[in-house]
Amino acid sequence: MFRTMMKAKIHRARVTESNLNYVGSITIDEDIMDAVDIAENEKVQIVNNNNGARFETYVIKGPRGSNVFCLNGAAARLVQEGDVVIVISYALVAEEKVKDHHPKVAIMDENNQIVEMLRTEPASTVL
Repeated sequence: MFRTMMKAKIHRARVTESNLNYVGSITIDEDIMDAVDIAENEKVQIVNNNNGARFETYVIKGPRGSNVFCLNGAAARLVQEGDVVIVISYALVAEEKVKDHHPKVAIMDENNQIVEMLRTEPASTVL
């Protein structure tokens, strides 16, 4: 048996742009993708803290050091520049490995800089 487990989380990133006329997806700074081990074209869930929208898309790598979080295509209708979002990826983990599974969680500041890396979801409020 396999369980679907959180693999990576980018917590409280700020949307830097939304581009309705793009084909689709979310563009994320490649440095941030590397930090949490999210690959280009990987499926992710986006949670918008400003309006409660939850949706899925895939990742496109953005320029390194740009701190970009751009929602493209139809997803652009669900966010506005400046919105705070959470980006989550999941993985299928074999039952016998679940207890040893540790996601990579990046806590972001208001400038999309990683301020802390965690190996678990904190049972607390993170602002």
